Formats: sequence, C-alpha cells, structure tokens
Amino acid sequence: MTPTPRQPDDAKATDHTTTRHSPPPPTAKIREALDARDALASALSRAGIQLPAMDIRTPWFDDREGEVRYALVHLGVCSAPVALMLADVILKGTGA
Repeated sequence: MTPTPRQPDDAKATDHTTTRHSPPPPTAKIREALDARDALASALSRAGIQLPAMDIRTPWFDDREGEVRYALVHLGVCSAPVALMLADVILKGTGA
C-alpha cells in the first residue's frame, strides 16, 4: 500500500468562508460597457444568436483618478456555427 503524501497543515485547514474582494463600484465607463453588452446581447438574441461568454473587462485603474479609464465589452469565444450565423446577420444588415 502506498502512503498518502502529507500535505502542509495550512492546506488541510482551508477556510472557504473567507471574503472575496468585491468588484469596484460601477463607474460611468463600466456602466457604459454594461449597457453596451446588454444592448448587443439583446440584439443578438433577437437574431437567434447567443454569445454566452460576453463579459466586461477593465484593463487597469487610473491611479490619478482612482477609477478605470475605460471598460471593454469582451465578446468571448463561440463555436464555428455561431460565428457563421453572426457573419450572416452582419452581412444581411449591411445589405451585402
């Protein structure tokens, strides 16, 4: 029988109730990105497309102002069929 490797004492007593850092309160830039994400998700949904990994990313805080300079709408990844559907919707929208 192989002995079980000994784990450090701190690994045994992991406290899963510790408080996580809460995200910063929404600034105007974050709110703008959230609204844009929601508007895009709604439009895509009406076209029968879902990008489930859409998220908001804030590259960095501006130390001088104490808030983010800008926020990005991260579209995430999607399957090839969803990408083709998205391309089709865009082309139809442009009249091409």
